[in-house]
Amino acid sequence: MSSYAVVKDDILLRLRKVEGQVKGLQRMVEENKYCVDVLVQIAAARAALKTVGTMIIEQHVRGCVRNALARERGDEIIDELIDVLNRFMA
Repeated sequence: MSSYAVVKDDILLRLRKVEGQVKGLQRMVEENKYCVDVLVQIAAARAALKTVGTMIIEQHVRGCVRNALARERGDEIIDELIDVLNRFMA
């Protein structure tokens, strides 16, 4: 079971909203909407994805990282966490 299972329903709901935002963006481009309006919606979709990612990171730290530390795999899991945070924040 994933560490984010406790918030899975919320994550799925948020991802469905992002999917709707992306479909809306496609429509906006097809309809030649104003550039600034499209960019604002892109920023909103990115923010929504960032929120989902933050939720998953939090659950990862509270679950997977905590468990790895308890099993004395601290260095390995910390390296992995730093790597994923670098990718997430890029």
